Amino acid sequence: MFPEDDPPALGAGEAVAIATGAPLPAGANAVLKREEATVEDGRLRGTGIEPGTYVHRRASNVAAGEELFAADERLSPKDAILLDDLGIESPSVHKRFSAGVLATGTEIHEGTRKDRDSAMLAGLVKSWGHDATYEGTVPDEYERVAARIAELADAHDVVLTTGGTSIGKKDHVIRALDALGAVEFHRVRVRPGKPIAAASLPDRGATAFAIPGKPVGAHAITTLVAGPFFTGESTLPTTDATLARDLGIGPEGFEYAVPVVLDDAGADVADAGTESGEEGRIGTESGRLPDAMPLGHVDSPLQLYEEGYDPSVLSSSSRATRADGFLLAESALAAGETVRVVPYPVVE
Repeated sequence: MFPEDDPPALGAGEAVAIATGAPLPAGANAVLKREEATVEDGRLRGTGIEPGTYVHRRASNVAAGEELFAADERLSPKDAILLDDLGIESPSVHKRFSAGVLATGTEIHEGTRKDRDSAMLAGLVKSWGHDATYEGTVPDEYERVAARIAELADAHDVVLTTGGTSIGKKDHVIRALDALGAVEFHRVRVRPGKPIAAASLPDRGATAFAIPGKPVGAHAITTLVAGPFFTGESTLPTTDATLARDLGIGPEGFEYAVPVVLDDAGADVADAGTESGEEGRIGTESGRLPDAMPLGHVDSPLQLYEEGYDPSVLSSSSRATRADGFLLAESALAAGETVRVVPYPVVE
């Protein structure tokens, strides 16, 4: 009997062969796998089974009143399976955010220096399931910065600016946000990227994130601080690894995001499908942990520091994007320690 056939009713002691996906005949209360069964002279033999073997009782999948999806939960492709089974073809969801990305800086506005942040930020927002539009550049002039942010706040749910978040004479973004609304925070205890700021602009119904300009630092701090705003998810999945070199940390009181390369660790490391470049691979078959080499260490493909991690220099290096992920550390770490690495695919 095939899935498209109507199954016959069964009496006591009767059986019928059915294909995967076929409905269970009325009266049947157990299923015997074909590969465990033999039929000789009309008699069925096989492994011992009990009533209920490989049978789901009606209503055993979902109970009345059971909460299956929490409010503000982010739906994934796998959730379509259960929703379809429940007959829900169009669940009610929040609309996607509209985000406008604005690059600040006279050198970028005049074309003497490339904008290496905007495309990355727009890509992050899109990977988090929202819409992003590149809205161009603005020079380091307070009135123009404030006016452009106001325009974008009227047009978008979220405004992301790059550059101008420090305390220099030409850093106008924070002052502009404060004048347009309320700066919720400015600077966090994370490096690189500590000058990030977030502001609410209630008169325009928008939220703004001011992202520092160094691109690798901008990526790190945006995924850690702004990412949960867009995804609703604050946890960071990690994979264990063995630190390959001693790692010194700068001033205490900060959490440091250190890009690392996950090495082969010999023949025991298998490609897990998350390869991110020539520097390393993620995943093991035998249970051995991969080695995590800080990308930027003198022994790594990017030689920027001896032992002490230097986030200021590394956050400007485009080569640092070839890391497999990053670890978070608040104090110095020794070679051989087990560390938790956040793979980049889980935050992008």
